[in-house]
Amino acid sequence: MDFNRIKEMGLEYAEKGKNAALDLAEKGKTQALIVNEQGKLLKAQRQLGALVYSLAKGKEENQPLVDKYIEMIDHIEQEITRLKASLTPAEAAEVDYVVHEEEPAAEPEAPAAEAAPAEHKSCPQCGAPVSDDALFCNKCGAQL
Repeated sequence: MDFNRIKEMGLEYAEKGKNAALDLAEKGKTQALIVNEQGKLLKAQRQLGALVYSLAKGKEENQPLVDKYIEMIDHIEQEITRLKASLTPAEAAEVDYVVHEEEPAAEPEAPAAEAAPAEHKSCPQCGAPVSDDALFCNKCGAQL
């Protein structure tokens, strides 16, 4: 085997390694986006539940606001599905595993955070106080 052939093989393997690394990086980026969207989904679902509870407890109705949350949750779910479609089933399952693994650890913190009176933000539409992580105003329904 001559030197030129060895050099060609080395370049070929280097190119394959580079392509594999780029592919892995792209898949990792997609998985990170999925995890981020799943975090948004959990937050939106938690806030929808809190909204429905507070409306029911106060014997109030605000169907347009509830519909906005449902629409937002549907949009997030569609984005997760779109991102997962670009991954293999095994790669998508890895992301699900990570999210479900983190979910129980995050849930005990949520009630403590929601119980804290940390309403530093106000609605730009009506001026009502809203929690820092709220997606919509509970009073007028404006998107924050």
